[in-house]
Amino acid sequence: MNQLLAMRAFLRVVETGTFGHAADQLGVPRSTVSKLIADLEAHLGVQLMHRTTRRLSVTAEGQEYYQSAARLVVELDAADGAVRGRKLKPRGHVRIDAPTSFANCLLIPALPDFHQQYPDVTLAIGIDDRPVNIVGEGVDCAIRAGELRDLGLVARRIAEFGYVTCASPAYLNRKGIPGSPAGLAQGHALIGHFSAATGKLQPLLFERDGERHEAGDCAFSVNNGDGLTRLLLAGLGIGQHLRPFVQRSLDAGELVEILPDWTRPAAAFHAVYPPNRHPSARLRVFLDWLASRFG
Repeated sequence: MNQLLAMRAFLRVVETGTFGHAADQLGVPRSTVSKLIADLEAHLGVQLMHRTTRRLSVTAEGQEYYQSAARLVVELDAADGAVRGRKLKPRGHVRIDAPTSFANCLLIPALPDFHQQYPDVTLAIGIDDRPVNIVGEGVDCAIRAGELRDLGLVARRIAEFGYVTCASPAYLNRKGIPGSPAGLAQGHALIGHFSAATGKLQPLLFERDGERHEAGDCAFSVNNGDGLTRLLLAGLGIGQHLRPFVQRSLDAGELVEILPDWTRPAAAFHAVYPPNRHPSARLRVFLDWLASRFG
């Protein structure tokens, strides 16, 4: 039995919850994973998992073994990297997931810098505003915006961005520029964003000196950050977007900021990963780079 390979298979089964997902991530047949786990249990003389046709659960002994095995594998990988002279230059593959606007406007344009620093780290980037199943889909970390709903994940704050209220020059020429949030009700069309996960519409918010106004009667709404930008550029109304995602359009005069004295609370961005998954060296340097680049 290759005990190290069996340990890695066991870790993946625990983290993904199924033999099939673990096999896909390891690139081996499901039967191989099943045999590795059985051989490991025989070697240890204990049952690590309870298996039925419908569910899989980890025994108390399995939980204890997982904690020790996870630390050992991470330390072994680190030791290998140090001996091979790659302690400061991790290598390997990282699967991440990021919201559309963050990926397209910020992350991808900045990746040449990351690649220059860590040329041996490869990235697979899932781009979607709908939160993915991190464990089930084999994602090493996901970038999430706003309030974190899954409190079971480890979260590292990487950035905080402010909002800007804006519209296209063509729209403002047709409808005029409102002088206050109350003026939005005077014949103006609003563009909003609704959650890709829950479908809930997020109203436009305006705060100043203790005053707070909400505007949620939107003529158009979208569940995607890039789509929100496109609606604004099309001259369909007034909306609020995170400043970094529309800064280029503001600089080019394609969008115009309005009501600058009224602000919306800034949005925090976090990188999240499962608590039982010890970050590899390649994931750690990616997280450090994210925080340094955008923090």
